[in-house]
Amino acid sequence: MAKPKNILFIMFDQLRWDYLSCYGHKHLHTPHIDRLAAMGVRFDRAYIQSPICGSSRMSTYTGRYVHSHGASWNFIPLKVGEKTMGDHLREAGMDCWLVGKTHMEADEDGMARLGLDPDSKIGARVAECGFDVWERDDGMVAVGPEGSYSEGGLNNPHNYTNYLKARGYDSENPWHDFANSGVDAEGNVLSGWFLKYSNEAANILDRDSETPYMTTRGMEFIESHDGPWCCHLSYIKPHWPYIVPEPYHDMYGPEHIQPPIRSQAEYDTAHPVLKGMMESPVGAAFSSDKVREAVIPAYMGLIKQCDDQMGRLFDWLEETGRMEDTMIVLTSDHGDFLGDHWMGEKQFFHDTSTKVPLIVYDPSPEADATRGTVSDALVECIDLAPTFVEVAGGEVPGHILEGHSLLPIPRGQATEMPRDSVICEYDYSATPLADKLGLGVREAVLFMVADKRWKLVHAEGGFRPILFDLENDPQELTDLGDREEYAEVIEAMYDKLFRWARRPSQRTTRTEAQLKEMRTKTRKRGVVIGVYDENDIPLELTVHYRGRKAPDMKQGPQG
Repeated sequence: MAKPKNILFIMFDQLRWDYLSCYGHKHLHTPHIDRLAAMGVRFDRAYIQSPICGSSRMSTYTGRYVHSHGASWNFIPLKVGEKTMGDHLREAGMDCWLVGKTHMEADEDGMARLGLDPDSKIGARVAECGFDVWERDDGMVAVGPEGSYSEGGLNNPHNYTNYLKARGYDSENPWHDFANSGVDAEGNVLSGWFLKYSNEAANILDRDSETPYMTTRGMEFIESHDGPWCCHLSYIKPHWPYIVPEPYHDMYGPEHIQPPIRSQAEYDTAHPVLKGMMESPVGAAFSSDKVREAVIPAYMGLIKQCDDQMGRLFDWLEETGRMEDTMIVLTSDHGDFLGDHWMGEKQFFHDTSTKVPLIVYDPSPEADATRGTVSDALVECIDLAPTFVEVAGGEVPGHILEGHSLLPIPRGQATEMPRDSVICEYDYSATPLADKLGLGVREAVLFMVADKRWKLVHAEGGFRPILFDLENDPQELTDLGDREEYAEVIEAMYDKLFRWARRPSQRTTRTEAQLKEMRTKTRKRGVVIGVYDENDIPLELTVHYRGRKAPDMKQGPQG
């Protein structure tokens, strides 16, 4: 094997870490992803930086915390000046391409202010999160009384819509009517938006559904590019709507559903912010057994389909020789509560949501000794950008990228990362919960700091903290944040959060080396401050101010 020439960066959407067999699921067998784990390193403590699609991805793509890049929720644009992994990789001589989803929202106002034409090469990259686009498809061709959720609505520009129509899926919205819905004997569409239809087979051939389609597109990209490249192959599933085509729709039943991670005491004594999430419509729905019994088998079927497509992809990479020169990184943008902790969706900080699968396969000989191993290091998804820069042979710009390269771990040079805690943030100022709690937009924000023993959640708005003991309560059922005997632990965790908050994250226009040089550079440029006598400092600093002659001009120029 050789050192990696290319990077295949695979991301699934809303894939829970514990719904893969290599991470311990009892009934859902994922042999192809497990195979990748056997070829590389599986990370057991990989954390996202925000439990929602858009802001989580923006952190991964920029290598920066949400507090730094500012895109704190879906549809909040990434500032036009933020550099992304595409920018960093191109500086290192590696192309960076997108095949699939980003959830990127372009800063149109910022682009207009700077005169960036979105149809120009640089403008397109800025609008697409720094990627060159082979194909972008965020899915979600949803339409309501006030219009469409996604750009273009029913005139969606994504290739997948056109592909379905060309294949004969005749509808104004084939994404909904076929790929994400069932059909009854009378031809009535059974919309995948309604959870009761989750156990229906999607009205589409497996090969034409979203996951196989995007796998094909990824293979087409790889086949047509020599490299060096980074290909972000970004899947929409197993994100809702929870519906999957045959044969995956009935592979699993109620007997394969793991018991929910929750307790009545947890619900009864919940922190006000957490209780608000539990009582939301989504939380109430997923607290119901009938919803879980309809949804979870479909969710498992979607993951099984994803794994089968990974088998197809990995076999093809081996057949074409690309497995020998391509680093493969597989992860997710967040998890899914699925009724755990009385919640659905992902917008809180339990490991159910914030811990994600992360597998790194490095073809380098230096990684041979760690193949099939498991790392317990504290990893953040912002670590991927500096990892990729290092693989590309570039110098990691530490004044911009806030993560750390993972390469020392698979290459056997380290067992831990240079951090003692991880950070995750959630801005819920644009949600109904903020109104329910009577919070202003600057108060509706949450911060998580966790190490290997403790997890603390700070809630703005005058609320008490939440504290979990991850060692003695790994399922995070008992909140210790209001117990006096844990005051010292809470204070110690706040110290870690405050240390993180004090970092100079916005100082991105000068490197550390440049700043150190500036410490002594000013005097060498002629600025002399606080010097009483010219002989008090070295001659070289004042050589231009000594022995000079000038006429007496106190009365002004003469003649």
